Amino acid sequence: MGRSLRFQVPMSYDLDHMKSILLPQGLQALLPLEIQGECEAGLIKKHDRVFLAGEKPVWMFYVISGEVTLERGGMQGEPVVLQRTRQGFISEASLKVSRYHCDAVAMTDTHVIKVPIKILTQTLDQDPAFASRWISMLNAEVRRLRLHLERLNMKSIRDRLIHLIETEGKDGKLPIPSGLKTLAGELGVTHEALYRAIATLQSEKLLNKEGAQLVLTPK
Repeated sequence: MGRSLRFQVPMSYDLDHMKSILLPQGLQALLPLEIQGECEAGLIKKHDRVFLAGEKPVWMFYVISGEVTLERGGMQGEPVVLQRTRQGFISEASLKVSRYHCDAVAMTDTHVIKVPIKILTQTLDQDPAFASRWISMLNAEVRRLRLHLERLNMKSIRDRLIHLIETEGKDGKLPIPSGLKTLAGELGVTHEALYRAIATLQSEKLLNKEGAQLVLTPK
């Protein structure tokens, strides 16, 4: 199940609460000042659980760097990746629920901002401008999840992989900091099948693996 969650403040952050912590620009633009003042910074070590299914949500987590996956157990006991986040919020749906419905796992050492859910929900109810910004952010996440579902409906592993690189990569390049086994879970295939698909694409000169990223070959 991994180690229990241990929060540490990164060296670039000040221990003197949020007023001395520099939030990412996207988070500054989204959150009202009264919420920014209640946030905290943290470091989640690789393989630690951010939260477990069944726990009561207290924080909303924003990934600054690293990678977090939302997972549930599959039919054979293997983890099934529901969502992968390298930057942005995880578990937005936990805002109005009494218990988490899945586990969140740090795939690499991950820096996060913790936003207290209580003040977040209160401010959403009282601040229409903030609520509008939050809805826009959720709409963007819905579009991303629709692409994920579209990808899982593709029968060919190679088509799923190319679709992932084209939609979530940049300039035909997709970082894979947590490795191919984790990527296989996101694509809903075994890692052996993914290795074979990558080898085939490489032999066809359609794909290269350059360090910790996959790169489509320009046509």
